[in-house]
Formats: sequence, structure tokens, C-alpha cells
Amino acid sequence: MLCREPRGGRSALFDGIEEGGIRVASSSSSYTSHEINEHENERALEGLQDRVILLKRLSGDINEEVDAHNRMLDRMGNDMDSSRGILSGTMDRFKTVFETKSSRRMLTLVASFVGLFLVIYYLTR
Repeated sequence: MLCREPRGGRSALFDGIEEGGIRVASSSSSYTSHEINEHENERALEGLQDRVILLKRLSGDINEEVDAHNRMLDRMGNDMDSSRGILSGTMDRFKTVFETKSSRRMLTLVASFVGLFLVIYYLTR
């Protein structure tokens, strides 16, 4: 896990870069303009490399999260499909029971529902 800086992400990425170029820090006058530019360019390049590495790590972490969530959603979808299959089988059985006019089956069905209701009622009490 990466440590997050307290500053905003955009300001941390572009710290030290202004529109139109890089800010030049005040340094001693013994350096020539070319040496100052070289030094500032190297510092800016190092800063950009660090930021690119950080962005690469962040994008890798995001990719891993997305893959994990996709796997979880696939499993959930498969579970829902199997539940749908079980429920449709149960509904087919209920249709069969209700289509037949057998009073014995109807009585058994009603008695089992009442018994199940009573068991659940006494267990939750």
C-alpha cells in the first residue's frame, strides 16, 4: 500500500512546475546560466520519474481492484443463475401441485406451511 501525502494529488504531481516551464530557484551567481538550467532540468526529470513510478503503482493497484471486483461479480452472477434455476424448479413443482385437484395434496401442502410457520414462530420467540 502506498503512503498518501496530505497534499492534493494534482498539486503533489505538478509541484514545482508552472505554466511555461520550471521555476528557477535562486542559487549563487558562480554558476553559469547553462549549469543552472542543466541542474534544474535534472531535478525536474527526477521529480517526473518519481511521479511516473507513483502513477504506475497506482494504476497497477486500480487494475488489481477492478479484476478482484470483476471476479466477485462473476461469482455473484453465477450464484444468482443457480438460484434462479432452483426457484424455477420449485415454482414448477408448485404449479404441478396446484394444477392437480387432489384435496389430499392440498391438505398436505397447507399443513406443511402451517407447521413450518409455527416452527419459525417458536424459534424466533
